[in-house]
Amino acid sequence: MKVPVQVLVHQKTRTLELIYQNNARAVFPFEFLRVFSPSAEVQGHSPDEAVLQVGKAEVGLKGVEPVGQYALRLLYDDGHDSGVYSWDYFEKLDHERDVLWQKYLEELEKVGASRDPHDPRNAPFVTKNRPPHGGCGHA
Repeated sequence: MKVPVQVLVHQKTRTLELIYQNNARAVFPFEFLRVFSPSAEVQGHSPDEAVLQVGKAEVGLKGVEPVGQYALRLLYDDGHDSGVYSWDYFEKLDHERDVLWQKYLEELEKVGASRDPHDPRNAPFVTKNRPPHGGCGHA
């Protein structure tokens, strides 16, 4: 497990940067991290329950909280705050980012949704995917 020695939030470029002991860096767009949040609200409790995230192109990061020595909890400006990103999960995202992103774009196209938060085509997905009282909507 790679543990970063520094975590930087770049609001202008909307990226989160992890810097490691050997000066290696991993830079993640906020949108990418939001779309692939490890929370049950996004991933579901099984792959069949995963919820496609739409309209996240402009999502911002309000805060970053350490979770013990093993993870970060990211607080987004769209209200999502239940994802705990372990160092292992960041490493997985870094290694698989191109494949994950391509699949995500293909899925958006397939269902007729978009990354644009102002796109009216996203309305059915946003309404359908939002739990009624916060949280992941699962017992």
